[in-house]
Amino acid sequence: MRFTVEHPIGKPGCVPELYGPEGLGAFARAAEEAGFDAIAFTEHPAPSGKWLTSGGHATLDPLDALAYCAAVTDRLRLMTYLMVLPYHSPLMAAKRIATVDRLSGGRLTICAGGGYLRSEFNALGVDFERRGELFDQALDVLRDLWTDESYTGEGLRYTAHGSVSTPGPVQVPHPPVWIGGNGRNARRRAARAAQGWSPLLNSAGMAATTRTTALSTPADLAAAVAELRHFAAEAGRDPSSLEVQVQTPHSDVRPGEGTYLPRRDHLEELADAGATWFVVRVPGSSLDEALRALEYYGREVIAKWRSERSGR
Repeated sequence: MRFTVEHPIGKPGCVPELYGPEGLGAFARAAEEAGFDAIAFTEHPAPSGKWLTSGGHATLDPLDALAYCAAVTDRLRLMTYLMVLPYHSPLMAAKRIATVDRLSGGRLTICAGGGYLRSEFNALGVDFERRGELFDQALDVLRDLWTDESYTGEGLRYTAHGSVSTPGPVQVPHPPVWIGGNGRNARRRAARAAQGWSPLLNSAGMAATTRTTALSTPADLAAAVAELRHFAAEAGRDPSSLEVQVQTPHSDVRPGEGTYLPRRDHLEELADAGATWFVVRVPGSSLDEALRALEYYGREVIAKWRSERSGR
């Protein structure tokens, strides 16, 4: 099991100090020192005020924030969680992704989703009803543009005749792409055209809010992972090559809160279900509290988990 920390700007009430230059740099460095494997940022470029006042949250541009984190860290992987691909011109997205991957020395992972906020689609001038088609086209463009010398194709928002994208990413054939979402379509996309799948263990109410399928227990996750692997085998791919990253109600952590054994038991349930990455969320009420939470989780969970596994 590897560990991703989602930057707390994704939590309501995050203080500006955490997403200013000094605070963001301190957070990224502390995450790396604590033993986390990746840092993540989500994407909401133009949400409605109604959504923000009803439990929504502010964001930074994920790729720009990750580029900054790349400059102040050495090992930490950089993850969009999630990047809403239908919002973007596929060829422009490919250039931005390749740039961050190159400047970070090949540390970028794109966890991508189809989006669910109709008002945000409207604000960006993107057809909400065709988001699935836009998502699939973007995945195809990213793969083909980076693996061939040039790209020719036509989609809903582009016409390309021999377009090239140089310099390309460091990672060959391209940075890993993981598909976010709980539904069967997300698993089919991951099995067909990606390197991983990233669901949420959530309640039926939360699933309805985010327009996705409810996955409530590790047993639900295990059944979904089995289906993912079946789809991969049908597509002629190695099912074991796909990563599975999960966020659960146990993802939230505060310094000194809880003990290791219940957290270990939960991680073991997730690992047995097929998860390979776990998302951690720390508080954002102050920079000090966030840094203490990173250090606490690294010492009391990550280090102990890895020590146990190395002795097996």
